[in-house]
Amino acid sequence: MDTTSTPVNWEALDTIILDFAISEHLIVHSSSPSASTSSSSYHSRFIIRHIRRSLESGDIDAAINLLHRHAPSILHDHRFLFRLQKQKFIELLRKGTTEDRDSAIDCVRTALAPCALDAYPEAYEEFKHVLLAFIYDKDDQSSPVANEWSERRRFELAGLMSSVLRAHLHAYDPIFPMALRYLISIHRAYCSHQGVVSSISDLTERLLLEEHDPPATPQDTFYEVPPFDEVDIQALAHAVELTRQGAIDSLKFAKGDLFQAFQNELCRMRLDIPLLDQLVHEYCVYRGIVDSGMHSDGETCVTNAHMDTSPENKSDVTSMQGIDVEVRYASELTSNHEDCSTSASQQLENPRVLQRGRLHGNGERSKRKQWRGRYDDTNYIPDASLEEHSKQEESISTIVSKMLKEKQGSEMHSVFDINNMKDKFEILFRMKELTNKGMAAEVVDEVNDIDPNFFVKNSNLLFQLRQVEFLKLVSSGDLNAALRVACSHLGPLAASDPALLKPLKETLLALLRPNEDALGNNLPLHALAASLQMAVGRGLGVEEPQLMKIMRATVYTHNEWFKLQMYKDRFEGLLRIDSLKEVNTSTSFLSAVSSCTRMSEDGSSPVQVSSTDAICDESSILKVMSVELACLIKAINKHVMFLVISVIDFLTFLSLDYGNAISGISNFFPL
Repeated sequence: MDTTSTPVNWEALDTIILDFAISEHLIVHSSSPSASTSSSSYHSRFIIRHIRRSLESGDIDAAINLLHRHAPSILHDHRFLFRLQKQKFIELLRKGTTEDRDSAIDCVRTALAPCALDAYPEAYEEFKHVLLAFIYDKDDQSSPVANEWSERRRFELAGLMSSVLRAHLHAYDPIFPMALRYLISIHRAYCSHQGVVSSISDLTERLLLEEHDPPATPQDTFYEVPPFDEVDIQALAHAVELTRQGAIDSLKFAKGDLFQAFQNELCRMRLDIPLLDQLVHEYCVYRGIVDSGMHSDGETCVTNAHMDTSPENKSDVTSMQGIDVEVRYASELTSNHEDCSTSASQQLENPRVLQRGRLHGNGERSKRKQWRGRYDDTNYIPDASLEEHSKQEESISTIVSKMLKEKQGSEMHSVFDINNMKDKFEILFRMKELTNKGMAAEVVDEVNDIDPNFFVKNSNLLFQLRQVEFLKLVSSGDLNAALRVACSHLGPLAASDPALLKPLKETLLALLRPNEDALGNNLPLHALAASLQMAVGRGLGVEEPQLMKIMRATVYTHNEWFKLQMYKDRFEGLLRIDSLKEVNTSTSFLSAVSSCTRMSEDGSSPVQVSSTDAICDESSILKVMSVELACLIKAINKHVMFLVISVIDFLTFLSLDYGNAISGISNFFPL
């Protein structure tokens, strides 16, 4: 499965990821109306997260107290209250002290038994069954209440309450993690259906966990299910792999709202949040969204990690989230040292390149966000116990701490290497910004300063940069300079690569409308900037982020999956997946120019192209254009160029040889 050429709109992904980082308070962001809305949603998700952690750690009282303060209506539903009290009874017995055993008996009398009477039909039988925990030990795996003693029950209850609270508080995850869940699940389904091996399976298996939260479906069966649209039922069932009855239950819980039901089901899928944050941070550093944290003095900016957040240690709380990114880049640089020593390290010693990059970086760095990292703000819930963290987060913290120690103690990761990596990032950011602004000539000069052989191996990127330069000159009205670019650069490049002949002819059509903005907003300069950044970065030893590999592969399989299904994805707009695909995939990214300029002078109908274009002698046509473009510099205007294109099309049709073509056009345009 080759996904390397799959186009992804990285600018759209930047926006989606920035929204995610702001929503989750992962970056330092100035207050704004959208930020206050994000804070409200974040607070709800924060409450759910701490209720979940309390339940997973067995602190049922803390969870009930949080529910009393933030979602009291949940406790009015005896179905949920019964489950909470039953788990509290087990946790009191688990402690094993005489005092806790007395508390368990009191819990049965005052809370558990009354709830069992009207929670749901099976509740009273469950109540009688759980009382067996009084006489069977928690370590007895053969007891009839072994499942009740299992700590897995904590996680099941925590998942159920999370599902209920998400819908109750409308605290759904930001778009990006929901879209990622959806794309990865489709990717897995496609690979399984087609019998192909996923190139990103090692990442997706760690990122999207197998565990799902229990569905928050209503238990009542005393009233008839509303007549939901069968199209909605099937769309939901296929999108999130539910049975038909499961889709009906989900729609019933969402009161018939298809998109709310879809979000409920997506959020039941568990993501490895620490890993997700690391991937996002790596991507944001690479794309220049956040500061890399690598300073000129060689010290690395480290901000808050998944570490102890108790008040006495708050002054020492720093984030280790980003360290793995820097360690990864440093290790990649070291592992690729032999291959890149000529094209990267030595070339970066060019003082002109470094000075330009640093000057640019000083201006651009102020626009970048500061990575804050994910940590729990105890100010939200003063009375809540925040000492309990998931084992997963502790594991990540341990790994990252170990990586930092290895990084500090390794001679290979010296101050010089970190500074060198910082310089490389600044150079890449400068080229990206210049390309986005259409300053193609400056980009070519800078790339040649870094690696004179780069464009020998990447002629297509050079061709696209020269296209931008040509169109910019046409838009400014400097047709003579535009033609010189075409003769000096575009023509020779197309002569060496026949695949560029057609894009060259399409580019020249911009001369028909010299007063129009040929380099308009419809041209994806950002796509060219991203391609250039990745290609130059590889030469400098800076590999693309793992998240880019995930998105490229999953967007590809999303396309292929719905081709197989032969219908349009109803949810891609909700998750903004459609915006990730809005990028021109043509070899020449100027097809928009070509389509609007192949019009007659009055703009009525397009000029017809001969069907024999595919079998003509393209080399002869190219030579004709290269020689005669120089002759047109003195007399160029709209009508003359229209005639030239007509002559070229006529030669294409007749397949004249080079000599006759030259003599024929020279009769029209004598020197």
